[in-house]
Amino acid sequence: MIEFLLSKVGMRPGASAHAAEVDGLIFYVHLLMFVLFVGWLGFYLLALLKFRRAANPKADYVGVKGHLSTYLEVGVAVVEAVLLVGLAIPIWARAVDRMPTAADKPVEVQIMGMQFKWNAHLAGADGKWGKQDIKLASATNPYGLDGADAAAKDDVTCLLGEPFKLPVNRPVVCRISSMDVIHSFKLPDMRITQDAIPGMVVPAHFIPTKTGKFVIICAQLCGSGHANMRGDFEVVSQEEFDKWFAEKSKAGGGGGFE
Repeated sequence: MIEFLLSKVGMRPGASAHAAEVDGLIFYVHLLMFVLFVGWLGFYLLALLKFRRAANPKADYVGVKGHLSTYLEVGVAVVEAVLLVGLAIPIWARAVDRMPTAADKPVEVQIMGMQFKWNAHLAGADGKWGKQDIKLASATNPYGLDGADAAAKDDVTCLLGEPFKLPVNRPVVCRISSMDVIHSFKLPDMRITQDAIPGMVVPAHFIPTKTGKFVIICAQLCGSGHANMRGDFEVVSQEEFDKWFAEKSKAGGGGGFE
């Protein structure tokens, strides 16, 4: 029901394991906003009616003497504290605890944002990340991969918006950073949004549950080409991913860098 209602306002169906929870949160937050909107609108109309000039020909300079407003303010503060401690913090803690471990055999992808493209980098068939040096970083080598390093020879790199693939029903950890300004790595279908900040590597994780082609966009104004900053990736079966990965790894993603 929630997915159906959200689809009516333009949201695409979720394609990750946690998407339903995010959609539920979005729905209930908007439901709360609707209740508040109706409540405040009703209060506004009541105030217009009760304090209209015809009913109050003479101004009252004393005002309310009771403490109802104080009690209401304290009550609101208590409710907000309960929501924070009893709902928001536990939900956040649970999300953090879900970070895949080595036992989950996640696919780890380095994501690098740059004006105005997304780049992806996976460790090669040997399972080792190639040596990276910030001094070697450039527009064509955003990860600073050292082509002379043996571990870098089979690394998989998809540069300047080149599509990459991920396996379905397997944990994915994206380690996100930026080469220039602050970007925001957003996968609308996976319900993932994480700022890409220069000098920092921030992880984001999800489990894709549907196969198909999906889009990456930038959700942070990052310059004149922001609107065109997008990328594509495809979620495929494990067998198709293994085939693609073997071909890309054999081609030697990091071997050609100077």
